[in-house]
Amino acid sequence: MRVTLFGAGAGEVTGSAYLVEAGKSKVLVDFGMFQGVPNAEQKNRVSERYTFRNLDSVLVTHAHLDHTGRLPLLAKRDFRGSIYMTGASAELAGLILRDAARIQQDDNVRFNRRRQREGKPPIEPLYTEQDAESAIEMFRPVAYDKPVSVAPGIEATWIEAGHLLGSASIQLTVEEKGRRKTVVFSGDLGQKGAPFTRYASPIEKADAVFLESTYGDHDHRPFGETLEEFKEVVRRASEHGGKILVPTFAIGRAQLLVVLLAWLFRKKEVKPFPVFLDSPMAIKASRIYLSHPELWHDTLKQIVREKPLRDELAATKSKVCTTAQESRALNALRGTSMILAGAGMCNAGRILHHLRNNVWKPETSVLIVGYQGRATIGRALVEGAKEIRVLGEKIAVKASVHSLGGFSAHAGQSDLLNWLAPMADKHPKVFLTHGEDRGRKPLAACIEQRFHIKPKLPGYRDVIEL
Repeated sequence: MRVTLFGAGAGEVTGSAYLVEAGKSKVLVDFGMFQGVPNAEQKNRVSERYTFRNLDSVLVTHAHLDHTGRLPLLAKRDFRGSIYMTGASAELAGLILRDAARIQQDDNVRFNRRRQREGKPPIEPLYTEQDAESAIEMFRPVAYDKPVSVAPGIEATWIEAGHLLGSASIQLTVEEKGRRKTVVFSGDLGQKGAPFTRYASPIEKADAVFLESTYGDHDHRPFGETLEEFKEVVRRASEHGGKILVPTFAIGRAQLLVVLLAWLFRKKEVKPFPVFLDSPMAIKASRIYLSHPELWHDTLKQIVREKPLRDELAATKSKVCTTAQESRALNALRGTSMILAGAGMCNAGRILHHLRNNVWKPETSVLIVGYQGRATIGRALVEGAKEIRVLGEKIAVKASVHSLGGFSAHAGQSDLLNWLAPMADKHPKVFLTHGEDRGRKPLAACIEQRFHIKPKLPGYRDVIEL
């Protein structure tokens, strides 16, 4: 039995992909897109020799693009097996892949225009909308905590990971030559404390563990403290009477913030004002979240039982903005309002138009609630830039900018260690992936000190014999 890393290896937190081979069986755990790394485009265009011929099935931990974004490539290469994931993940992944394919095609048209001007031949997009649809047709929803036969000699069980609606760790039970081994892939694990999705469930048995390490070097600020800071920032911003702009990630973060605001309005801890969800993908994702109350955290269920969240928002004349015309109409608003718009790093999407129209006004507030990549407008704002370039135009930054890091959907160091603890008694082999070395190395040291297990730190395309 062996596992080959085709992403999320040394120094990388994207492109998650593990090829598991046992006997004549082959399964792929995740097949995500590389994002924000050198040569991402080349890495995403998988070489023809890595077509994963004779692949039995694909197992997906959760819907985010860095775990699902290359699935249409398998369809493009004539894979026609099953792609297993939880039902909620299947709904969200369908939404994400359709959007990714549309962006691929639109970007490719612009890219080929430039190549034509340079006298170069056109190139194909990474994949098309039809490739995405072909992949989606192969989705097979599975239930939590029920073993599924995914290949000869291999059973898989999806176990709550607490990261995103439908997210899971995957426990593989593999029989080969009369031996039975258990291998666990953590996927992305969520932090405890957020009153939104369920927390990760414990796993007690593993001979080998592939553990994410995105934030393996530190703990996040406690959620309760971050909520208090959020409340204070919103209060101060509303006193200025201007817009509160929130660059938001469409799936997970947007829904959390809308819930928190509705709850604060209900408790009269913040004076109500209109909230606008200005992201077509976030609107669609919100409908999926609402359709799966069985996956909500108990705190959220209690909030909704007391009174539907939409009642608080309706009272403030809050609304969703589906069309570009509805988005543009927000420019004419006066007084306090909050606009949640994509993209989360201010590198694309409707948030750019809102920044161009408002960030030069002193009464505007910008609330940053997620990681901001290098060379993005979001990073420039966090670092105190006095001027930014938006849609080709230089804009002075007069707005107040606030950064809140405690709303992360990823587990911090302590949560990662606590998740590993039930398996650690039997001293499994531990492999740290899905993290830069600044996260992996401190986490490895903690694991060795606490559990007396020396983790391995594999790299991209490393082959691990089990």
